[in-house]
Amino acid sequence: MDLQSLKNRFSIIGNTPSLNHALNTAEQVAATDLTVLIVGESGVGKEVFSQIIHSLSARKHNPFIAVNCGAIPEGTIDSELFGHEKGSFTGAVDSRKGYFETVSGGTIFLDEIGELPLGTQARLLRVLETGEFIRVGSSKVQKSDVRVIAATNRELIEFTQKGRFREDLYYRLNTVPIRVPSLRDRKEDIPLLFRKFVVDFAEKYKTKPIYLDDSARDLLTKYSWPGNVRELKNIAEQISVLSKTDHITELELAGFLPQQQANKMPMLTGNTPVGEFANEREILYKLFFDMKKDVNELKKMFLEILQNPTISGQTTSFSREALMNELKEDLLPTSAHSNIPSGNNPAPTVQLPHQQPVIIDNEMQGHYEVEESLNIMDKEKELILKALKKHRGRRKDASTDLGISERTLYRKIKEYDIEE
Repeated sequence: MDLQSLKNRFSIIGNTPSLNHALNTAEQVAATDLTVLIVGESGVGKEVFSQIIHSLSARKHNPFIAVNCGAIPEGTIDSELFGHEKGSFTGAVDSRKGYFETVSGGTIFLDEIGELPLGTQARLLRVLETGEFIRVGSSKVQKSDVRVIAATNRELIEFTQKGRFREDLYYRLNTVPIRVPSLRDRKEDIPLLFRKFVVDFAEKYKTKPIYLDDSARDLLTKYSWPGNVRELKNIAEQISVLSKTDHITELELAGFLPQQQANKMPMLTGNTPVGEFANEREILYKLFFDMKKDVNELKKMFLEILQNPTISGQTTSFSREALMNELKEDLLPTSAHSNIPSGNNPAPTVQLPHQQPVIIDNEMQGHYEVEESLNIMDKEKELILKALKKHRGRRKDASTDLGISERTLYRKIKEYDIEE
């Protein structure tokens, strides 16, 4: 069977090399009885590959069963897979056949194989190596002719290093590995898949198919799709049902996409381009660094005035010696301290926002604190307004300058009710 016919038969859309390689491997291994391990993130369609292998094999007319190992409680999974005898445990009122017995001659698909308990892993290894198993509560050895296809969204080799998965079972399962690519690794397939889903939902709900404009299509492909094809299908259905128009813009599409949260603190280096910043947290870091820079500039300005009284056109009312003693540690090396001019008039202090005392003349008595707003939301709104003004309302340029995505900027504009 050629590759395109295989895709048509199993409704597979896409033409990326990694996807084609996975399909070719599945087709080639189907004619054998080799154990297959399908690896891929949740939602990429691993079960479809197991069905392809079974349907193209000599076992296609025999039973096929898919078992989610992570959904079966640890206390009953041995019974589910291998069966049990009457009275073998509380609640075992009768004998029961397990999947390896009922599906003999066919194929069993063990999804999320990494969730199997270690005891069950030992039983499974015996089935794979000898074709033998024993029911729970029995001593009679039984035979089973079952092809095993396993799947996982974890890296099992790491589980073996941590003692959570048997190394011998891993290599026995990994006879033929098939890695299914994630959706973000096949971006060119995303618009095709989305179009297929919206057409199907339009037919299902008796509505007109929606379509995306260029900017919305660009956002669709840039989104990371952590839920892969399953998430894409859910979004397509949401838009098909909830959208009030069949023409979807970038802003409307952004309303259906979940807000992605960063799990790691940003690392700011000289080689990090601003465009790589992806969320609001990084706006705050940028704001704090800018504030620190402004404070340093103010300190330098004060030093210039104190060292050159003629700049102000008259003798300054500040006591130079006291002020410079407060600033010199930040701005001047130790060897330069002796060059700072001095004064003799003591005076009360005033507390500046950076919390360093400054001497004022004797005519002012007491002291007071000068404070500015440190509300993060106010500063964030101020930065957004400045960026929009700087780039004359061009949101794409403004979002790049701010170090956030366009979608985040749109949401912030609405949140702060900013008029452009």
